[in-house]
Amino acid sequence: VSAPMPGAVVSLYRQPGDTVDIGDPIVTLEAMKMEHVVKAPIPGRLVELDVRVGQQVARGQLLAIIEP
Repeated sequence: VSAPMPGAVVSLYRQPGDTVDIGDPIVTLEAMKMEHVVKAPIPGRLVELDVRVGQQVARGQLLAIIEP
């Protein structure tokens, strides 16, 4: 799962090892006072979460890995 836009990570909804379904929120990014919830594109198990709250991310940066 990659960042659709540059911004700051403001919320984490899941932790590695959690199971997710399509559309489950994973992280929220904020840019220019607008928030964007990044959701799981596939069902599976979250095996990696590569960001922390307060971290700045670039567009396309890897946020998480979901294993089907």
